[in-house]
Amino acid sequence: MGPQRMDRQIRDLLDYSRVGRKGKALTPFPIKQALDTALHNLSVAIEEQNAKIIMDQDFPMICGDDNELSRLFQNLIGNALKYKAEDREIIIHIHVVQKEEKWLFSIEDNGIGIAEQDQSRIFMLFQRLHSNTHYEGAGIGLAICKKIVERHGGTIWVESDLGQYSRFLFTLPKWDEENPLPIHQ
Repeated sequence: MGPQRMDRQIRDLLDYSRVGRKGKALTPFPIKQALDTALHNLSVAIEEQNAKIIMDQDFPMICGDDNELSRLFQNLIGNALKYKAEDREIIIHIHVVQKEEKWLFSIEDNGIGIAEQDQSRIFMLFQRLHSNTHYEGAGIGLAICKKIVERHGGTIWVESDLGQYSRFLFTLPKWDEENPLPIHQ
């Protein structure tokens, strides 16, 4: 392992350990702000790759750490940009719907997809599906996503068809100003 790659793994592992420990208190805010921050941070990559982002117009208020949730969106959208299919333009759909006492978010791309046998392990630390010669990374990004979602009282999973698409789904508790739900920290 090269020194640069080891240095990156150490930095990523420190980032992973900070989720929740160094996070801000969970407070109500419009989650669209976290999404907008993520899209702004990825704007150069989105423009360079001529990616098309299609998203809902209405996003809910949630109770959370806006920095961590921005990182969640940035990791998931960044992966959609990274694991693109070479034979088609990148299209990313971002959708949210209320399901009982939770919000269900989905980020779907038309990229290379994930084989069914690999879907259960991609949220674990250092679980890479591709070599560094094809795609950079340390195998920590989706583990960070899982930790962020769980800190906020939700769950995350993937649905995918190899060579066709990946749809990352996660839930966050519904926040109601008059009847706030317990906040997990």
